[in-house]
Amino acid sequence: MLEAYPQNRLARIVLWSFAALVMAFLMLPTLVVVPLSFSVSNLLEFPPHAYSLRWYENFFGSATWMAALRTSLILGTLTALIAVPFALLACISMNRLGGKTAATIQSVLLTPSITPGILLAIGLFFVLAAQRLVETLFGVLVGHVVLAVPVACIVLLPALARFDWNQVQAARSLGANWARAIGGIIVPQLQISLLSATLMAFLTSLDESVISIFVASGRNSTMPKLMFVSLRDQIDPTIAAISTLWTVIVVVVVLIVALRQKS
Repeated sequence: MLEAYPQNRLARIVLWSFAALVMAFLMLPTLVVVPLSFSVSNLLEFPPHAYSLRWYENFFGSATWMAALRTSLILGTLTALIAVPFALLACISMNRLGGKTAATIQSVLLTPSITPGILLAIGLFFVLAAQRLVETLFGVLVGHVVLAVPVACIVLLPALARFDWNQVQAARSLGANWARAIGGIIVPQLQISLLSATLMAFLTSLDESVISIFVASGRNSTMPKLMFVSLRDQIDPTIAAISTLWTVIVVVVVLIVALRQKS
């Protein structure tokens, strides 16, 4: 019956139609922002009565916005470079240990992803404040890494579950240490999953706002925090232009991941 299901033309039409409706429902609120970013009005109006690039010019011509963009890109890059190797080593440990020990490690690593963001931000604030790391780039980086590690683990765990560990055992029996086995055998064969984990960790940092609101400040403010502050204090259509650019970045990253997984 399941084998005949894809051959049913009507069923496939219904399935694809339903999928298209779901995608439209999810995407339309985001796509509405795109025409707003080209409006000439000083207010957020839809549909715009005239179009221009003034809000994009305002964004790229603002030293404040450019500083926030630079901070977000630096944090995203550093977060990915730190979180992915940490997640890879943790996933290898869980795969090798197995049993209750692996389940305990996995539960601890995935806790930040299921903890309400506001509670995690408050906890990090007090921990970082005790170390005088609030309002520092390193303090914000710590918070972003805490959120990115679970995401990277979720991507890498299935890949390591399918990995042939006999290759590592053979290398170890021939005298290779763990560092050489990981760098020469595991990493090359998991490069697609590692790339996906890196991009997802980067996006996690790029999109994070709650921890940044509590911890980041001044020249270390991120784009999401500055956007939140701008919407709180006034209605600035520059936010629509930034949101459009942010959406384009996310779509490009997702397409890269999807294409790499197919290749």
